[in-house]
Amino acid sequence: MNFSAHPFWLAGFRPFFTLACIAGLALPPLWVLVYLGALPAPASPVGAVQWHAHEMFFGFGWAVLGGFLLTATKNWVGIRGYHGAPLAVLFAAWLFERIGMAFGAGWPPGLFAVSSNLFLAAIVAMLLWTLVSHRKDDSYRDNYFFLLILPAFLLAKHLMLGVEHFQAGVAMATGLFRVAFLVMLERTLTQFMKGIFQVEILRHATLDKAIKLLAVALVGAGLMPPPAAAWLSLLLALLLAGRFFFWKPQLALRRIDLGIMYLGYAAIVLQLLAEFLGQVAPPAWVGAVSTHVFGLGVMGLIIPAMLIRIAKGHTGRKVVFEAIDKAVLWIMVAAFVLRVVAPQFLPQHYALWLALAACGWLAGFGILAWRLIPFLLQARIDGKEH
Repeated sequence: MNFSAHPFWLAGFRPFFTLACIAGLALPPLWVLVYLGALPAPASPVGAVQWHAHEMFFGFGWAVLGGFLLTATKNWVGIRGYHGAPLAVLFAAWLFERIGMAFGAGWPPGLFAVSSNLFLAAIVAMLLWTLVSHRKDDSYRDNYFFLLILPAFLLAKHLMLGVEHFQAGVAMATGLFRVAFLVMLERTLTQFMKGIFQVEILRHATLDKAIKLLAVALVGAGLMPPPAAAWLSLLLALLLAGRFFFWKPQLALRRIDLGIMYLGYAAIVLQLLAEFLGQVAPPAWVGAVSTHVFGLGVMGLIIPAMLIRIAKGHTGRKVVFEAIDKAVLWIMVAAFVLRVVAPQFLPQHYALWLALAACGWLAGFGILAWRLIPFLLQARIDGKEH
């Protein structure tokens, strides 16, 4: 069989969800071992904290977002989509970036620049080409939000890798992922609630657009005057919280497979409130609460459910959360509590909470890798090609 014709290269979610599982199980434990001094810091051109933040957003996060968008965009515009050699090249570029970030301290600056930008620049260009060239066939008229945010990820990366603007880069990356999650949650939760409970949730065009436009504005929060960013964060949090209660959480939370998406939505609200409080009345929090509410509460809760649904559904399997799948979701909830909540009450055991939360990611994504990667390597079981 031709290498690029293997089932692994038939759709974008296959190689990149594989990478997401591996990154999710490996990166948090590696960081905790570095943080605790059990392992030396990576031989990276950037500092250890920069490396950790960059890899969680642009290694793990973009493996997920890239796999999702490569798969979703082709369905949105009704084309075959990227497969075969282009996916293999992107896969190699992602690996090249991880090598450069971990071992590139002695590399020529030009080589490191290529390694750190090749994957993101290539995949953003490919996604933009799909959305722009097939715009007339796009089934979602608000996909222009992706046209706005995708190029901005390159700026967020540049800021994050610079010492002076690192925090602005983290804020921008958080804001960009926030927009992507908000667009995705609008679409999926509307479908899930109708399909599972036969109910409609509040969708008002003006409110939905205001929420997304405000989220886009907050992409630049790290470059705004802090009071402006704080009050915009509060406004977005209030709009999201108000809509949340009209999305029938009392029904969704009866099921962990759906309820965890609502918990991730609530974590977006919580992270925005943390940003507001951090500017107007900074509490004595332990452990970069805002960033980790987003990392573990939004990404850490929503992404595993996404991986399970898409990996099963797009390989021809029934989208049913079995007991072990539900166990993964509960493990990720526990990891959030251990990393974000527990340190606020028992800060003297901070290192323990970090280690336990990292073990949660190792276990959760380890199970996902064991469960899903075999699906991703095999042809669809329903006889369809992709």
